Amino acid sequence: MSWIFTKGSKTFKPKRNIPEGTKQYQLKKYAEATLGSGNLRLAVTLPEGEDLNEWVAVNTVDFFNQINMLYGTITEFCTAEECPVMSAGPKYEYHWADGQNVKKPIKCSAPEYIDFLMTWVQGQLDDETIFPSKIGVPFPKSFQATAKNILKRLFRVYAHIYHSHFNKIVSLGEEAHLNTSFKHFIFFVQEFNLIEKKELAPLAELISQLTNKE
Repeated sequence: MSWIFTKGSKTFKPKRNIPEGTKQYQLKKYAEATLGSGNLRLAVTLPEGEDLNEWVAVNTVDFFNQINMLYGTITEFCTAEECPVMSAGPKYEYHWADGQNVKKPIKCSAPEYIDFLMTWVQGQLDDETIFPSKIGVPFPKSFQATAKNILKRLFRVYAHIYHSHFNKIVSLGEEAHLNTSFKHFIFFVQEFNLIEKKELAPLAELISQLTNKE
């Protein structure tokens, strides 16, 4: 999907398409087929005989694209004036640091935080030393830790959308899309223990409702 949105001077585009003919492309097609069955628990399980890192990589790219698109529908409402801090309700506030350009966490508005976050994630997804797409190129030993960090931070965008913009999502008719995307995300991170429970606390009640329906 070629969704593009602009925030300030930045333009986000979904991650380049996974190259055809690669193992990850085959896994992407498999994931799309199993998602089509409507069984999200089945859709997240590791296909028999496949590499866990490859599976996590394909799904991380997919979630990045989905969140990019969902947030793109409400960017005009998520402004520095409306959302002066990046939060997920009154008890959860997020400050930005990437450990390289910004070492000490900084307080910033939600659109600034999400701008920093998506730029940071895209940089990692495009880095062949972190997310190799070529056949035979191994994943780095730190890959699982990197993927966990990315997914932990992507969760915060879902959390902000639910806490601050859900009424707008409903008015746009996007709530079914958001709920399905988030449910898929939660089943995936739970299946492989990719996000600590305490990080999921801002949406704990929603997670319980969505997962108990299965």
